Amino acid sequence: MVTRTRFDDSECPVARSVDAIGDWWSLLIVRDAFDGSRRFGEFQRSLGVAKNILTARLRTLVASGVLESVPASDGSAYREYVLTPRGKALFPVIVALRQWGEQNFFAPGEPHSQLVDRRQGQRLRPLEVLSADGRRLNPDDTTVHKISAQ
Repeated sequence: MVTRTRFDDSECPVARSVDAIGDWWSLLIVRDAFDGSRRFGEFQRSLGVAKNILTARLRTLVASGVLESVPASDGSAYREYVLTPRGKALFPVIVALRQWGEQNFFAPGEPHSQLVDRRQGQRLRPLEVLSADGRRLNPDDTTVHKISAQ
């Protein structure tokens, strides 16, 4: 069996983030948690993922502090998975992926789910990357400054 490369000690924030999230199943689990899924069966029905894979991904998301396993809200013997503050901080990532997917993988007029503002019922404005002074930035406007180990 191939050993998974770990990036949890990388100097790159993207690498550490990918290490915590892991793969597409994990991002879809987080998406479903934002949509209100809480129980193993709800995630399994929504995603159609094999139970062993779902179990492993939920375990990883709990271990990385993205989800927390809590007693069921109805008092039953089941456990539920809820987003932690770290997990809720993934909201802009999920929105960015959704908007990127809408722009790049759907034909004009092709039906798809939409994320809307609950209060106003309107679609969200496209996310923008802004400078500290509020200017809109593109990739050519940024650079990565590597941090030297001391």
